[in-house]
Amino acid sequence: MSYTITELFTGQIARLQRTFTEQDVRFCKELTRDFSPVYGPNEDIWKSYYSQPIVPGLMTEGLITQVISEKLPGSACILLQKELIFYHPVYVGDVITVELEIIDLNLERDWVTQKVTCYNQAGNEVIKGQVVIFVLSNEKLIGD
Repeated sequence: MSYTITELFTGQIARLQRTFTEQDVRFCKELTRDFSPVYGPNEDIWKSYYSQPIVPGLMTEGLITQVISEKLPGSACILLQKELIFYHPVYVGDVITVELEIIDLNLERDWVTQKVTCYNQAGNEVIKGQVVIFVLSNEKLIGD
């Protein structure tokens, strides 16, 4: 579903769930050129801190932007601001649910502020924060 800025409302919620795989992590590492040893599996440094290699934070952030682009608002928009706190690591095989809730609408600027909550299959909150997006309207795009 795709919403215009005037169809959105405070309290509106959208969710999306994904399980990250070892192949996902390999693709992310290659794409970003981030080969930190904490992503394993061939390095042992992660064993000092975590029970298993972690998933890059960028991948979970990508799931957040997927909810924005596919569901809320599900229309053309630009990410203006994000503030995220990573409470717990995400591991390969974890089922991560992202929940976005609209907490503020600025109709003059076409800005939407959303509360972000991400949790794993055990119900542990792994990421919390908020994002501000600029919702593009078709009318403005055509007129420019």
